[in-house]
Amino acid sequence: MICILLVAGHGTVLETQIKNTGLYSHLTGVPKALLPGIGGKKILDFWWETVNMRQLFSEVYLVTNADKYKHYERWATANDFPVENVINDGSTTLEDRLGAVADLELAIRSRKLQDDIMVIAGDMLCADQNFDIAQVISFFRSQVQPGELMIYYELEESEKSSTRGIVEVCPDTHRITHFLEKPQEGLTESRLASVVFYCIRRETLSYMSHFLSLQPAATCRTFGQFWEWLINEKQLDVFGMKLPTGFQLIGQVGLSDYTKWLTHYSTKQKDNPAKPITCRSYARVGLMGNPSDGFHGKTIAMTISNFWAEVTLVESQTLILVPHPLNDPTEFGSLQDLFCISRKEGYLGGLRLLQATCKKFYQFCSKQGIALTKQNFTLKYDTNIPRQVGLAGSSAIVSATLKCLMKFYNITDSDLPKPIRANFILNVETDELFITAGLQDRVVQVYEGLVYMDFSKKLMEVQGYGNYVSMDMSNLPPFWLAYLSDPSDSGRIHSNIRQRWLSGEPIVVEAMKTFAELTDQARAAFQHQDWSCLAQLMDQNFELRRSVYTEDCLGPGNLKMVQLARQFGSAVKLPGSGGAVVGLCLDQAKLVEMREAFQEAGCVFCVIAPYNPSASAVGSQH
Repeated sequence: MICILLVAGHGTVLETQIKNTGLYSHLTGVPKALLPGIGGKKILDFWWETVNMRQLFSEVYLVTNADKYKHYERWATANDFPVENVINDGSTTLEDRLGAVADLELAIRSRKLQDDIMVIAGDMLCADQNFDIAQVISFFRSQVQPGELMIYYELEESEKSSTRGIVEVCPDTHRITHFLEKPQEGLTESRLASVVFYCIRRETLSYMSHFLSLQPAATCRTFGQFWEWLINEKQLDVFGMKLPTGFQLIGQVGLSDYTKWLTHYSTKQKDNPAKPITCRSYARVGLMGNPSDGFHGKTIAMTISNFWAEVTLVESQTLILVPHPLNDPTEFGSLQDLFCISRKEGYLGGLRLLQATCKKFYQFCSKQGIALTKQNFTLKYDTNIPRQVGLAGSSAIVSATLKCLMKFYNITDSDLPKPIRANFILNVETDELFITAGLQDRVVQVYEGLVYMDFSKKLMEVQGYGNYVSMDMSNLPPFWLAYLSDPSDSGRIHSNIRQRWLSGEPIVVEAMKTFAELTDQARAAFQHQDWSCLAQLMDQNFELRRSVYTEDCLGPGNLKMVQLARQFGSAVKLPGSGGAVVGLCLDQAKLVEMREAFQEAGCVFCVIAPYNPSASAVGSQH
């Protein structure tokens, strides 16, 4: 691949204002690309450092004008840029300029270039100096359907779409479906701005001569009009890749805009690196319908603030995953100590969850056309979610890790929407780590609060995710939670139910449909705050589960907790895959007595503190 840096524009407005302002008089006559950029480095210095990679580019050319040629010749000598690769387009004023597309065509024609081309405006400020250009090339070459590649970013709130070339991008194929050059307000809802940063296939280079023959005036030979013609009229396949950073062309802007964006980007860079990023995800209890989430059923679940997983990310020189002193032990007091810890908690801590999430995150961004910055970090985690009692402790760690990575790399909700985020977390566990899991936990930990979930087969096949609705959390009844102090592996309780369901065993298929019906009834009970009805439905949920899974599969520990709760007239069911029970006791006096009974039986008991992320999200549908 060959890279061409374009710096042939005539910045008359900026140059005149610099000349007439005493504060910047020392920059009089300096070409735009050689003005100070982020951190005091010349703008062009940054781009040359970015593309000066022999393993990526066989040659790098720079196209300038006759008026500034000597400046760039001197710059090339001082920066080990091959002077013979500096191309002079012969123009000396704004009036006799060739136009950006003509400058690119000149470089291709004069140097007889017959390779794929990367084109970058060398006078473009970049908010983040650490993006990985190798990712851009990799994405360009990885497309199943060959096509050109345009880089875009999401406009900041202060930027108007009417000042930029705006692209509309298909989220599934990443194909640019429409290009609008400085659209009027209301023409598009897109806030995705194209920048002069393209990859063009050698097969497409001939289109430039055709375009130039149609546009004799230099004012019409802009890249914006070229892409409008190529995408909208010629309907060539052009794909988009998002960089999570802002860009500003110095171009024809004035001094105030130049200094404003330089200050803005410099301030953002200073603010970002030092602060650690800490994110939490909460344990969840399945209140109705589980375990039908893995069988195209419906469920209601709730996040609880009693238990949580917390992940902290801080920028560092190398990428480091820090083992947890309790959950990832490497040192033991004795062989007996190792035996006791391993028997109770298993062999797998949280470190594998961090690593698998990072691996899947990079894979997702590469596939989705999101270039990540070249920044490393240190990840550490903490959690107080009891292990192996079915409270979604593993997915909480994955969810919190993903939140940190999204913040660190500036990945937005539009890049990774909540329904897709839940699928992502499930895939980390099932595809990477082979953990038995369903979608319910991941959905409720992403949306947070009290969530109704419909995983019907039609929805899952058509859109790839279910229907998720946040529910009203005001005036909830007193739910309680108890769990075994010495649980077994919660994954075992799933037994052979999936094989029975896949083979179409009537009792299992009908049970999953009934779970869904109970969930719809429970949703109505929540809406009407009919807690007696909800309690009855919770008991029915458990009895249905017992009939399908059998008592042998549920295990004596779970059955003992259920029996104990029922002695006090409390509704009770399993909140997850086993090792804990969740209940609803409407008699406060009996709730106190029941707590003491569970504690005497060697169980841990607590009243649930629901985690409500935002009252404003009530009733919202996604």
